[in-house]
Amino acid sequence: MHRSDHQPDLPPLQWRAALSLLRRLPQGALSRGFGRLADAHIPPGMRNAVLGAFARAVGADASEAELPLEAYPTLNRFFTRQLAAGARTWPVDASALASPVDGAVGQLGVIREGRLIQAKGRLYDVAQLLEDPAAAARYEGGAFITLYLSPRDYHRIHAPLGGEIREARHVPGALLPVNAAAVAHMPDLFARNERLMCHIDGEAGRVAVVAVGAYNVGRISAAFDREWNAPAGASAWVTNRRGLQSAARRYEPAVPVRRGDEIMTFHLGSTVVLVFEPGHVTLDPGLKPGDAVRLGQALGRWG
Repeated sequence: MHRSDHQPDLPPLQWRAALSLLRRLPQGALSRGFGRLADAHIPPGMRNAVLGAFARAVGADASEAELPLEAYPTLNRFFTRQLAAGARTWPVDASALASPVDGAVGQLGVIREGRLIQAKGRLYDVAQLLEDPAAAARYEGGAFITLYLSPRDYHRIHAPLGGEIREARHVPGALLPVNAAAVAHMPDLFARNERLMCHIDGEAGRVAVVAVGAYNVGRISAAFDREWNAPAGASAWVTNRRGLQSAARRYEPAVPVRRGDEIMTFHLGSTVVLVFEPGHVTLDPGLKPGDAVRLGQALGRWG
């Protein structure tokens, strides 16, 4: 049983003050401003220096990128880089649940009474996360895991299991930070921030893949439905555009995906929450909050 009658571990006072101020600022407009900077063209002769400095500052491994630094015309294009062939591997075992991203484990466990763990002393509702009470009911008693991506990580999101996408949803919202301080301090953070999600139906039941946006750009693009992205072009996206309302999409015929197929991309962000139907997926009991994971790493198994 989840417990919520103990106090959360709050971040230092300076962080709480900064987060309180940020809640009062126009996060979407500020993030769009950062997005314009990330889309600024970098002259070819400066790309090695500029992008190399960024990679060193955040700890990104540029040697894993598909292309040399001088091939990326903007910071956003480098941030959303594809990996070189062979940089990641996928489990041979067809029943393995694979990590959809590079990142770190936030929280994991079982959904109880419709709630997931955000941090110590902080729970939030799966119905609010999915913005769909009927869909949320399917996941009661199932496993969940939260994966946080830092700026150094590879930021494309891949299918953790094979199946078909019949439903997807975009939920506009806040663009608050999702670092450890914010997760500890802000109630309902993942259900409050803007997010793009899809549900994959397959032999492992249904899994919700929820990409949560964050402060600083906050764009998420959909590889499973490229027509949803705007404006048109290589750096198109679904989220953090003015005037959008919550929107659900249903696909007939369904969109087939194999384990490992790219399904979404973060353009400077954030966190992925995986939610599973009960009785299908068992997470690796050795996983714990703070563990680093890599794309394709086995996180558990289904069946």
